[in-house]
Amino acid sequence: MIIQLSKNITTQEQGILINKLSDLKIKSNIISTQFKNYIVGIPKTDFDMRSLGNLNGIEDIHRVSDAYKLVSKKWKVNNTVINLGDNVTIGGNDLAIMAGPCSIEGEEQIETTVAHLVKNNIKIMRGGVYKPRSSPYAFRGMGMDGLKMFYKHCSENGIKVITEVMQVSQVEEMADYVDIFQVGARNSQNFNLLDVLGQVDKPVMIKRGMSGTIEELLASAEYVFSNGNEKILLCERGIRTYENAYRNTLDLNAIPILKEKSHLPVVVDPSHGIGLRQHVGTMALAGVMCGADAVIIETHENPEIAFSDGQQTLYHEQAEKLYQQLNQTRQLYKSF
Repeated sequence: MIIQLSKNITTQEQGILINKLSDLKIKSNIISTQFKNYIVGIPKTDFDMRSLGNLNGIEDIHRVSDAYKLVSKKWKVNNTVINLGDNVTIGGNDLAIMAGPCSIEGEEQIETTVAHLVKNNIKIMRGGVYKPRSSPYAFRGMGMDGLKMFYKHCSENGIKVITEVMQVSQVEEMADYVDIFQVGARNSQNFNLLDVLGQVDKPVMIKRGMSGTIEELLASAEYVFSNGNEKILLCERGIRTYENAYRNTLDLNAIPILKEKSHLPVVVDPSHGIGLRQHVGTMALAGVMCGADAVIIETHENPEIAFSDGQQTLYHEQAEKLYQQLNQTRQLYKSF
C-alpha cells in the first residue's frame, strides 16, 4: 500500500495516521523524496482501505501488491519523465540518445566526441572514468581528473554527462560533475551504493545485472526510490546465458515487460547487449521498436585503437547514420 501525503499535512495529522496504521497492524515506512512524501504500508492481513479515507492529510491511497511498490506502475499511471534541464528529458515523447566512448581517454578524444555530438544534436554523452574491468591490468579509467575535463567540455557545449560510479566513497566527489549516475551491471545489487544514490538529487541509471531478473532490477530501483530519489532509469544491457557467439544476450523481452510493470523510463544498451559492432545498430533499432525511451551506445573516432571495448564501438560515421534511423524508428513505434 502506498499513501501519498498532502503537501500541507501537519505533524499532528501525520501522527494520527501513523497511529491508525499501527492499530491496523500495518508496518509503516515514511518516504520523503524530491517531489512528495509517502507512507509505504506493509499490511499483515487484509483490511478495509476505507477506514483510512476519512483521515486528514492524505492525497491518495493505492493498493500495490508488488514487492517493489514505489517503482510499480500499479499506483502511478503516468510514466515518469526525467528532466535534466536545458530542455533535455528522458521518458517523454521523444527518444533520448546517449552516445560516447566506453572510456574517457584524454582531452583530444573528448573534444572530438563533443563536436560529433553537437553536430548531430545529441544532448547526452556517455563515458567511463572509473572502469570495472575483468582484468586488473586493463585500463581502468582516468578518475576524477578525467571526469572534470569531461564535464567541462560537455557543459560548455550544452551536453549532459552520464558516467559510472563504482563505490559509495565516489558519490560525493563526483556529484558536481555528473548529470546522471550510472550503476553498472556488477553493482546493480550493491545495496549500500544504491542507498547513498537515493540520497542524491541526481538521476540514476541502473543497469540490469548480468544474471539478474527483471524483478531484481526493479527491487534495486526500489532501494533508490525508498531513500528519497525518484529520478531513476532502468537499463536493459544484456544478460549472461550459455550462448558465446556474442557478448551477452540482449533481452528485448525485458523492455515491454519493464514498461508494463514500472512507470520509470527504460533504456536499451545494444553495445554491451550484443558486443559486436556490425550488429549494434540493428539491436538498437529493435530496442526502440520494443518501446525503449532511450538508447545508450558506444562511439569512438577510431574504435580500433580505443582503450576498451573497441569491438562493440561504432565509428562516428556509423553512429551518425544510426541516430537518424533511431529517430525515424521512434516515429514508427509511436504510430502503432
